[in-house]
Amino acid sequence: MCGVLAATAVIYFYNLTASGWANSFYSAAAQAGSVNWEAFFFGSSDAANSITVDKPPAALWVMALSVRAFGLNSFAILLPEVLMGLATVGIVYSMVRRHFGAAAGLLSGAVLALTPVAALMFRFNNPDALLVLLMTLGAWGTMRAVEKGSIKWMALVGIFLGFGFLTKTFQVFLVIPFVGIAYLVAARTTLKRRLLGLGVGLGAMILAGGWWVLIVQLVPASARPYIGGSQDNSFWNLTFGYNGFGRLSGNETGSVGGGGGPGGGSGGGMWGVTGITRMFGSEVGSQVSWLLPSALILLGAGIAFRGRSPRTDLRRAAYLVWGGWLLVTALTFSFMAGIFHQYYTVALAPAIAAVVGMGATEAWERRHHAVGSITLSVATAAAATWSFILLTRVTAYGDWLRASVLAIGMAAAFLLLALNWLHHKAIPLVLAGAIAAGLAGPAAYTWSTVNSTHTGSIPAAGPGGMGGMGGGGGAPGGGRGNVPAVRDGAAPGGATRGAGGGMGGLLDASTPSTAVVSALESGAGDYTWVAAAIGSNNAAGLQLATGKPVMAVGGFNGSDPSPTLAQFQSYVKAGKIHYFVAGGVGGGGGRSSGSGSQISSWVTAHYKKVTIGGSTFYDLTQPTSSSSSSSAS
Repeated sequence: MCGVLAATAVIYFYNLTASGWANSFYSAAAQAGSVNWEAFFFGSSDAANSITVDKPPAALWVMALSVRAFGLNSFAILLPEVLMGLATVGIVYSMVRRHFGAAAGLLSGAVLALTPVAALMFRFNNPDALLVLLMTLGAWGTMRAVEKGSIKWMALVGIFLGFGFLTKTFQVFLVIPFVGIAYLVAARTTLKRRLLGLGVGLGAMILAGGWWVLIVQLVPASARPYIGGSQDNSFWNLTFGYNGFGRLSGNETGSVGGGGGPGGGSGGGMWGVTGITRMFGSEVGSQVSWLLPSALILLGAGIAFRGRSPRTDLRRAAYLVWGGWLLVTALTFSFMAGIFHQYYTVALAPAIAAVVGMGATEAWERRHHAVGSITLSVATAAAATWSFILLTRVTAYGDWLRASVLAIGMAAAFLLLALNWLHHKAIPLVLAGAIAAGLAGPAAYTWSTVNSTHTGSIPAAGPGGMGGMGGGGGAPGGGRGNVPAVRDGAAPGGATRGAGGGMGGLLDASTPSTAVVSALESGAGDYTWVAAAIGSNNAAGLQLATGKPVMAVGGFNGSDPSPTLAQFQSYVKAGKIHYFVAGGVGGGGGRSSGSGSQISSWVTAHYKKVTIGGSTFYDLTQPTSSSSSSSAS
């Protein structure tokens, strides 16, 4: 185990800070939480608590505590993600090893560590790293509950999954069906206690995930930040709409609009082609599916191998937990019509890794029988063939890698059929060839991933990976990410301009010039917000550069009705906001609607336009006609 974790640590820590702020949207919220406990609790975008991010705050809590401990820098932001990745690899290794042996654990750990999307997201500050860790802890707790017939362990499972809800709401629920089924079917206790254990687990999950929600709902709206991502300042609207059933149906009020594949395709929506082949398609396949065909083969074989086992058989219970996780999550991702990005598939990585390790071990134990050798051979051939296909989709590695993978994999698959006739000294070489053929492709993609910078809201793994709607942007300590920006040109003063213009963009923040930072910091103590900008990423770059609160008008997309025009006018009248950022998401032909557009129109008509470091702002302390303008160095 130490060797697996050490190797994973080397991979995941390598070149870590090159990604700078990574997702500036969450980095800015972590900065806010590191200096203000109210912002910490609610998950506010800024320390003055104007609006929250569009997710519950559990992932932000971890980052904010790290920033409090190590200061505001890229390493402090991304360190927790790497540690979560190491913990996830360690748990998968330990779980598989416990019931299938050390070799199975090592294989599972290696598969997980080398899955490209895992190497991406365990080095990136989206909520998915914590979500996957908590889901994996839930699976671990379930197996211990099954093994011991323990109600207490099921309560712990509920706690893990409840905090998963506070990380990314309903996505954690994808593992619940087979967690419950495994305990109900296989737990070593009476039916009455199994039913009681399910009830206790459900109750613990509600308590662990509901306490924060209850507090938020009980606090008057006037005494807390606006709930970002909702259209009525309600966490329930955010949970059941934008982050809930809207993700499945595609009916997401406040969504940024389509991304995905060209035109959506047959059976597709705004976010790309949906259907049973989605996990293997050109956008998603190279992120996570390298060993997915083999995992499905090994899952079917493993369940068949355990078909006549006793009810309490722990290996069959493991197939129920991990296999159910794999199937439910893959099918949900395949058919959901709402917002979908490639990096979501990191939720599949632990399940694929565990099933591969478990199924390969079961087949190896039956290698002297036709069923075992055929299973190993077919799984190896599937891995080599699918890796060859995925590698033909890119030019980064030339022909040699895909040709080698196919040749070595097919040779190993053939020789696995003849294990009974091979010299015993040749068998390790055959196994090494099979493993190499399965892992060479994802290892190459993982190496490309850790050698690249990743910034913005939609990162992707691999060589020159590209998210569904782009990303990228300026980042401290590193260049642009491997996700090309959706840009409309270079902003004045050297700042890179993201989608929509202004000081940042819809999907990433830019780095403001020294002159801009100096102007915002000047007299900052006299204002609640040193600036306001439409869209969270437009605000994030300024906030991270200055360490001062910047109001994100309209939240992430600029489409949330917060603040209203009347509220914004009252803030300006009270002298709480210094500058308004021109342009940006919505503010000058961008994406915002409702109050964001109204605010932008009102500001441009009534306040003096100033140019600072080549960028345009409106000084909200200087009311004037719309025709007046001045420049400041």
